[in-house]
Amino acid sequence: MILLCFGTRPEWLKIKPLVNILNKNQYQLLFTGQHPDLLKDIDVDYKINMSQSNNRLDQIISDCMIQFPDGNFNSVLVQGDTGSAFGCALAAYNRKLKIYYLEAGLRSYNLEHPYPEEAYRQMIARISDVNLCPTTLSKQNLLNEKVNGECHVVGNTVLDNLIEYKSNCEYTNKVLVTMHRRENHYWMDKWFIEINNIAKANPELQFILPLHPNPNVQKHKHLLTNVTLVDPLSHTELLDILVKCKLVISDSGGLQEEGSFFNKKVIVCRKTTERPEGLDTGHLYLCDTPDNLSDIFGKLNKNYYIDIECPYGDGQSSNNIKKLL
Repeated sequence: MILLCFGTRPEWLKIKPLVNILNKNQYQLLFTGQHPDLLKDIDVDYKINMSQSNNRLDQIISDCMIQFPDGNFNSVLVQGDTGSAFGCALAAYNRKLKIYYLEAGLRSYNLEHPYPEEAYRQMIARISDVNLCPTTLSKQNLLNEKVNGECHVVGNTVLDNLIEYKSNCEYTNKVLVTMHRRENHYWMDKWFIEINNIAKANPELQFILPLHPNPNVQKHKHLLTNVTLVDPLSHTELLDILVKCKLVISDSGGLQEEGSFFNKKVIVCRKTTERPEGLDTGHLYLCDTPDNLSDIFGKLNKNYYIDIECPYGDGQSSNNIKKLL
């Protein structure tokens, strides 16, 4: 019996394909509570109650460790690089449970970008027994670091959710924009000003931005006068826009993979990316400062089409992982 741990929407999207193909007597689900609205549609076996603290990162990890369940499982799977993923992995390690790490080996090698995710993913890999890597590069990162656990290339499970949408892809006048990462909060106003200027200069395009609920993002929404602001979208609603859009502007990790799968070029608004495979194929374009955004967008707006195999997987990752399990 394996315990599958998740706490955020992206984590659920990446373990859901595995849940769909495993028998219920093979797994149990632990929800850590970082995105509490998730439980409206998902039945879980265990739930951690997140408490309040002045330091949310400390509290997430503390709650996961203290409330970690005792059950009839003998292994644990964690996904990604959140505080709850690290907290559950450390709790499993302390209990000498076998640890499977899904999406292992992503690296920026910069502890500030992304913060705190880069540190968490490095620490989880050090204590995992089996690292499930999305690409050969991520596996090589772990081999270079001499981690103790096994390393297997399985692809990225988020792409397993996208197979049915692939045939609906087209390029329309829509541009999908998402901005939320912690390391961008201190100059979110500058990003929004540049995005709005580009939207104003390209009135034939519709810039759609699902506004993240974080107050550090919300307080700058008045700057987006020429952008269509919408409430946070479900994954299905987001995919409906992604398959029809012309370009993507984002600081998200998941959209780098999903956009590449649909052959949409993504402007990555970050100092670095832990998914550099897309830079080599031409799916991703790194924009490290708001000042560079206009030039990069102008070039891609004239040359937006790409038809190159996605470097992050083929949508069959969950089958690969099931064989290993």
